[in-house]
Amino acid sequence: MELEGADTGIPGGTKEFKEVALKRLLAVTLMLILGVSLLGMAAGKVAVVLDVGGRGDLSFNDMGFKGTDQAAKDFGLQMIEVQCATGADYLPNIRNVARTGDYDLIICVGFLLGDALAAASTEFPNQKFAIIDVDYITGPNIMNFVFRENEQSALVGALAGMSAAYHGYSAAGVVLGIEIPVLWHFEAGFRYGMDWGLKAFAKHEGKAPSVNLLYTYTGTFSDIALGKAASEAMLAQGAVGVYNVAGPLGVGDHEAVAEAHGNLGTLYGPPYFYGVDANQDFIGNGFHGIASGMKRVDTACYMAVEAVVKGQFKAGVTSLGLKEGGVAISKVGDLADFILFGISGGSVSADDFYTIIANWAQNRSTIPGWIWDAVDTLEAGILDGSIVVPTASTGDQIAAVRAQYTLGAP
Repeated sequence: MELEGADTGIPGGTKEFKEVALKRLLAVTLMLILGVSLLGMAAGKVAVVLDVGGRGDLSFNDMGFKGTDQAAKDFGLQMIEVQCATGADYLPNIRNVARTGDYDLIICVGFLLGDALAAASTEFPNQKFAIIDVDYITGPNIMNFVFRENEQSALVGALAGMSAAYHGYSAAGVVLGIEIPVLWHFEAGFRYGMDWGLKAFAKHEGKAPSVNLLYTYTGTFSDIALGKAASEAMLAQGAVGVYNVAGPLGVGDHEAVAEAHGNLGTLYGPPYFYGVDANQDFIGNGFHGIASGMKRVDTACYMAVEAVVKGQFKAGVTSLGLKEGGVAISKVGDLADFILFGISGGSVSADDFYTIIANWAQNRSTIPGWIWDAVDTLEAGILDGSIVVPTASTGDQIAAVRAQYTLGAP
């Protein structure tokens, strides 16, 4: 599909976008060359311990790897990745790396590694650690990074709710992983955003839409088939699309959406796929991915490595939200970077770069500009503090959010 003359919604048009993309490709190539040369004179080592699900999820784990790998290249470090097949691997894997005494920093990617880190950090008090999504375990040798996922999910929820109302669908769906506090943040934000979006739609159109929430906790971050089955059930119940809040299960979610389009004989428009953690809009050659709630695990990992390299390691909790660039809703500005991310992971062919851009732009055009403007208004309110999105970290708190923003799904 050619972009020439098409309304892509990209500021500056196709020529400018191609120039930016080519510059980024050149920059990545140069960094790869420099990274290879720096390995020979590495000043230290860093390890990243990944959660179950592992590499290839184009989401949480891959983002952890991405940020750590980039920092290692930029600062001339050697890096290793450690994969955990099951939860039983967490503590032995962390111990095996720590006991060598060779690593300037060990990064644990994921809430489920928290208890293992608690044990290892006391066994190896001189080892510096960083952990993603854990704030309840702290210590003098631990940097904690948590995210305000409720903020990114509010934006996705608003978009999903308004999109459902606009296209005449009765629901919006969310497929979540294991029911843990981190995922309650996502759910709370989505509920608030969906409620906000439906009210914005009613104000614009002069009538209140009837759109409900469909959600399920699958209890897994690795069973792609289960994610697909959950998505299929929601689409059958009238969902305009599915928001992936379960990392690797997004592969199954997208498959369900793609097959629904196949049955309908459509390429663009609903049902939509809403990605998570990374900008997953490029998945499936840019078909069906309308937006992603981005959680910049890569940024946190990079920050941790940079702090150690610069002698600025500081134990304690760092919270990253919209204002800090730690979460976001996907936009054109980062799409090219994440297509390259997909290319580097082997899930995207470089030959499809511009086809993906064209498909993505066409899909986004199926939602009117005033809805995108409304999402921007919500984002601006969160950024300036005039809108505070609720969150939940306990069972009582998420119960309260569900009671306030029921949306047909208490």
